[in-house]
Amino acid sequence: MVSANPHRQHLHAALLMLGSTLGFGLMAIFIRLASKTIPTWEVAFFRNLFGFLALLPLLFAPALRQPRPLQAFADSVRTQQFPRYLLRTMIGIASMFCGFWAIAHLPMAQAISLTYSSPIFVTIAAIFMLGEKVRIRRWLAVGAGFIGVLVIVQPWSHAFSQASLVAVAAAVLSALVAIQIKQLSAIDKADTIVFWTYALWVPMALLPALLDWHWPQGSTWLWLLATGLMGTTGQLLWTRALKLGDVSALTPISFMQLPIVTLAGWLLFDETVGAATLIGAGIILASTFYIAHREAVLLRKAATRAPSEAKLPGE
Repeated sequence: MVSANPHRQHLHAALLMLGSTLGFGLMAIFIRLASKTIPTWEVAFFRNLFGFLALLPLLFAPALRQPRPLQAFADSVRTQQFPRYLLRTMIGIASMFCGFWAIAHLPMAQAISLTYSSPIFVTIAAIFMLGEKVRIRRWLAVGAGFIGVLVIVQPWSHAFSQASLVAVAAAVLSALVAIQIKQLSAIDKADTIVFWTYALWVPMALLPALLDWHWPQGSTWLWLLATGLMGTTGQLLWTRALKLGDVSALTPISFMQLPIVTLAGWLLFDETVGAATLIGAGIILASTFYIAHREAVLLRKAATRAPSEAKLPGE
């Protein structure tokens, strides 16, 4: 259904994306604060646990309107793709561990900048996993994005740190997860995907956390709770924003996460941002914006072609 007020719908989508960006930015800050006293694996476990607890009432709410709520909820999350969910969540938890570790050990601006390279790897993975065709303009954007990554990582310089490769690994694994979500969403509903993701992430994150367990103390509990709540809030607002607005118009808003974490790194952790990070981040953001723009254009073209291609000859 088309909104009677497109301007208000676009504004609503922009505000939702801004809220999502703020949520993810705050989550990164809380991850850094919590990681000062407990291991990364444990931070990831509590992020998933508290995020799942916050999400369950929202997932269960529609079933309350049914005569048999428990049965209705079970039916809503039933899937025939459980082995694929196991693979998706294993890759996802590895991506999360890498991303959280990078936030805890790298300057925040550098860690977040490198995570924005994920759409570059999504474009490449889509060729092999989804059979998508990528033409010259998107290949040029991918190449530019790789240059941005190299500018930040600086493998040729004494400033190179192997820790930065962990952030790149998080982006690569995140790209694989994005492709798998596309595949799963062709059969299962969004709520089913979200439920099984969290239901499997919690025990998967617990196992490595138990190997080096430290009970959180004092304010660390607050940082962990906030990490879970902000992560889930960011995801929910992000999905709702994309339902209302164009991804190419909303993507630049998500880039606001970078100045948020950069400012927090300076104020809270006495971090400074080098010229290489600023230049590389600018190249990556421009590349990912163009990739998002091209994908949105291609989707609109496909949507306009579909009705005419569906007509019978002679119609």
